[in-house]
Order: sequence, then structure tokens, then C-alpha cells
Amino acid sequence: MAIHYSDGRLEIHRYVVGPIANNVFVIRCKETGESLLIDAANEHEMLLEVCTTLGVRQIVETHGHWDHIGAVTELRDAGYEVAVTAEDSVMLPSYDLILDDDQQLRVGNLHLRTIHTPGHTPGSICFLLEEAPILFSGDTLFPGGPGNTKSALGDFPTIIDSIENRLFSTLSATTLVLPGHGEQTDLATERPHLAEWIDRGW
Repeated sequence: MAIHYSDGRLEIHRYVVGPIANNVFVIRCKETGESLLIDAANEHEMLLEVCTTLGVRQIVETHGHWDHIGAVTELRDAGYEVAVTAEDSVMLPSYDLILDDDQQLRVGNLHLRTIHTPGHTPGSICFLLEEAPILFSGDTLFPGGPGNTKSALGDFPTIIDSIENRLFSTLSATTLVLPGHGEQTDLATERPHLAEWIDRGW
């Protein structure tokens, strides 16, 4: 088991999969044994084993880019519900549920809040684990700046607005950030560099 974080109430497991090293996170409630998987990115056979072992009940997608959804079909075929925002739903081969902004998801006795953060894609969404606090940022925020907005669906001013007004202005500086690729950071580290990102334009 790839335990990335643990305390008395929860575990976070991290798996790095696929050709561009996507992070897949599983949040597990220790009190109930129930889990939720974030981004069914790739390597479906391994993820199916993880889902069985850790008691995954639901899969949520941070956005619809190909590298984050590569295992969606196989996991849905195995009976796991997949949820995504309406804006990015057309990018998935199939899905079950639509995620709204400021929606609370239960993972056993844990609480995961959705934060719509468009810019990388129109439907990009972050998930805040309120008990920690830990932010699963997908490709919205990385160590050193925002995610890529050079694609057809990306928009740099929009992602900056999302980061500034939906993350930096509302969440605690101590919030740990677990992105869709690479290593973790925290808001206290990233927040002072916002003006630099705006000036450089990416």
C-alpha cells in the first residue's frame, strides 16, 4: 500500500500511473473502511485491485483530459460510479454522476468539499478534505504555478482567477496541496508568487 498521509481518522494512498506520471489518490476513512478514488487515470488492472483492497465506493474526476480518465471505462464496467463536472462530462467515455460546485461528498465519516476551479479546463474541480485540511488540486495548481492553459480548453486569466479567489482567498495557508502530477506543496508556499505567475503569463 502506498500510504502518502495518515492520521487517526484517515489515510491517503498515492499511486503514480501512466505515461506522464499521473497521481491517483485514494482517501480512506479509518473508522468505516470506506474509500474514494480521485482520477482513474491509467493502469486499470492495478486500480481495480486498489479499489477492492481499500473499499472504494466512488470515483471522482478532477477534469476530463485524456491522461486523467484512461481507466474510467474499465472501472465503471466493474461497477464503480464515476462523477465529473457537467462542463467536462463530454470528455469522458462514460460517467454516472455530475459534480456541482460547493458540494459535500461523504467518505465514510470524512467530508470532501468540491471547489469549481475552471481555467485548465472549463470543468476543472478541486476537492478539499475538510478534516486535514488537504486540497486535491488536479491540474489547477502545482508547486510553482498554475496548470497548463495552452490547450484549446484552457484560459490563463480564468485559472488565475480560480486560484486567487477560490483557493488563496478562502483556504487556510496551512492547506496541503496534492496535485495531479508531481509532488505536494502548500498554499503558504505558493500564495506569495501569484504576481510572478501573472507577470510571466503561465
